[in-house]
Amino acid sequence: MSTVAPAMARLSSVKSYHCALLLVAALAVSAFYYFGSERENFSSTTKRIKENRAAQSTSSDFDLASPDGRLADENRSPTKSKDVDTNSRGTTVDYHLLMMFTKVERNQGLREKFQLAISSLVKYGKFEANEVLNLHFLTDDPSKEVGKMILRKLMQGAAFKYKVIFHNVSSFTEKLFPIVEAMQKHFSAGSGTYYSDSIFFLSVAMHRIIPKEITRIIQLDLDLKYKTNIRELFEEFDNFLHTAVIGIAHEMQPVYRHTFWQFRRENSKTKVGDPPPEGLPGFNSGVMLLNLETMRQSKLYNQLLEPNVVSQLAEKYHFKGHLGDQDFFTMIGMEHPELFHVLDCVWNRQLCTWWRDHGYGDIFDLYNRCEGHVKILHGNCNTPILED
Repeated sequence: MSTVAPAMARLSSVKSYHCALLLVAALAVSAFYYFGSERENFSSTTKRIKENRAAQSTSSDFDLASPDGRLADENRSPTKSKDVDTNSRGTTVDYHLLMMFTKVERNQGLREKFQLAISSLVKYGKFEANEVLNLHFLTDDPSKEVGKMILRKLMQGAAFKYKVIFHNVSSFTEKLFPIVEAMQKHFSAGSGTYYSDSIFFLSVAMHRIIPKEITRIIQLDLDLKYKTNIRELFEEFDNFLHTAVIGIAHEMQPVYRHTFWQFRRENSKTKVGDPPPEGLPGFNSGVMLLNLETMRQSKLYNQLLEPNVVSQLAEKYHFKGHLGDQDFFTMIGMEHPELFHVLDCVWNRQLCTWWRDHGYGDIFDLYNRCEGHVKILHGNCNTPILED
């Protein structure tokens, strides 16, 4: 009894320490992640693509470097269009980017991030004459007005054809909630499956809520600065294996070494949570390439969305996260790496160093190392991105 009691006390102390640290981490890190129908939405975009494919006109939806930076206008002449699967000179090729832009009207910090992201995207962006960059923004009405004002100014210098499409965040949340409600309790900072939390899982189920005519889309955080032509990122789709549904970079902090602490203790030889290149450090969702067509066709991926499967995996890994889609992808990636195309760190060079100062300073650099010319800087956890 004299040896058991101290051991039990130490175990209780370790559990209490880890629980406390997890709670602090969840509250601190989640504070860094923000979320708070214009003329075109995904439905009308689909209609346009269908009409464009049947049309013979060569007029563009936007004039090159449109001087007034005006937003999408469906009253313009239709174009012969095709999604990004081909680059035939006689066909308009559509590229699709999506960003969240909510709760911005009273948040100067978010507006500044948005301005940096868009201005750097425009600065380096180059597309062929027959290519159109479709910029999708998921937003609320007040934020949409702010976005329109900023975009009219910043898109004037674009040396490529573009189209801006706003989507209402409430309508997306309504569609997402039934699909992702069950997983929210495992991967949300809150204690419940809040309706508004669903939007943090957009990428998980996007293939089920947007039209099939859009086969590929890149989802991006606002806190990014582009250092190269965004069109190069679309070329990463060509490197996907046939089983891959998502292109995503590794997490560059020991976030998941921490989150998987109990599983790691019970499985001393596991690579779960270990740093690259041999380890499985988890993913960061700041830059994601979604092969929607493959997502729709993948029996395995869609099975992993089922509530009972999610619960079984969460129980197996003792997983309780707070970063939404990023946590879900990290967890299923431990089981099924074949579903993921791992982007090089230069496509999502994360700048946050929070975990270096919170218990992992001795191993932090093993996770944070990134060699090569950086193409996208990610100022996650509110880390400033310095000007050139």
